[in-house]
This record gives sequence, structure tokens and C-alpha cells, in this order.
Amino acid sequence: MEIEKYLPIGTVVMLKEAKKRIMVIGYLPVSNKDGEKVIYDYAACLYPEGIISSDKTLLFNHDQIDKIYFIGNNDEETKKFLESIKEIEKEEALKIIKEKDNNDDTNKNDSNENENPELIIED
Repeated sequence: MEIEKYLPIGTVVMLKEAKKRIMVIGYLPVSNKDGEKVIYDYAACLYPEGIISSDKTLLFNHDQIDKIYFIGNNDEETKKFLESIKEIEKEEALKIIKEKDNNDDTNKNDSNENENPELIIED
């Protein structure tokens, strides 16, 4: 059974290969990993402990969820908000793609003009 992305705040899950349950506390947190901006699907805290310290927030993606133990409040306000999150995610993805395309265009302009500009080889 496929689980719809994004789960409501308060949802308790177990991640694949994890030993401790966690609870969803936020969406689309941004982290800097090796100097690059990385956007995750969820922010979470340990369950049942809750937020012990601000530096103990867990970041994870939807595809890492193995099991759902409890689904948080899913009223109309939540449903509307989660739909807006999906739109934000799409806009952010398009922005990242556009930035990458702009960087690729800049790199092409810096390269030898005798090269075929339509040939793009990625490692």
C-alpha cells in the first residue's frame, strides 16, 4: 500500500532499519550537507520523548518510512496545508532545476565555441 506524501503533524512512524519511533513535527526542512542545500520531506523528533534539544531534530524523506503507528490530526485545515506543501515542493524543484540549467548554460558559454552546443555529457 502506497502512503500519500505528506503525513500530518503528530504522525508517528518507524523508518527503515531504525529501532526507535519518531513523530513528524515539520515539513520541507533545509539542511546544508557538504556545502549544498538539501531539502528533506519531514522534520521529526523522537517518540515518545518529544523535542529534547533543538539540535536533535531528525530530517528524513518520505521513502524512508517503513511503518506508520499513528496518523496525526487530518482535518480540513491540515489537508489544505498539505496541498500547499506539495505546490511549494514543486516550485522549489523547478527553481533548483532552473538554477542548474543556468549554471550549465554559463559553463557552456565558457567552453570552446567549436564544440557542439547541443551535446551534453554528464558523468
